[in-house]
Amino acid sequence: MRALLLILFLIVQPPKVVVLEKPEYQALVEQGYTIIDVRTPEEFDEGHIDGAQNIDVRAESFVTEIKKLTKSDTLLVYCRSGRRSLYAAQVMVSFGFEKIYDLEGGYLNWTSD
Repeated sequence: MRALLLILFLIVQPPKVVVLEKPEYQALVEQGYTIIDVRTPEEFDEGHIDGAQNIDVRAESFVTEIKKLTKSDTLLVYCRSGRRSLYAAQVMVSFGFEKIYDLEGGYLNWTSD
């Protein structure tokens, strides 16, 4: 009975956002997964992770744009420091996205040594 409850718990458990340290995140970037920069276009233009697409979490079009993505794909999200991307990732989970990884410390962490 206990094993059945554990299995049921794992099955019913909603997907979660996984926050990764820079080396782990970088390894996923190198594997070619979809990268979403949720900062403003101005911030994106000042610098971004190579291959990232800009979908501003504060824009009215955010929900429309994320709905164009495939829900079963592995998605890497980031912002400047990690706050907006965590919020964006949680919104994405609510829309049924399953594999979302957020960069701890955001782009500031990415560009630091």
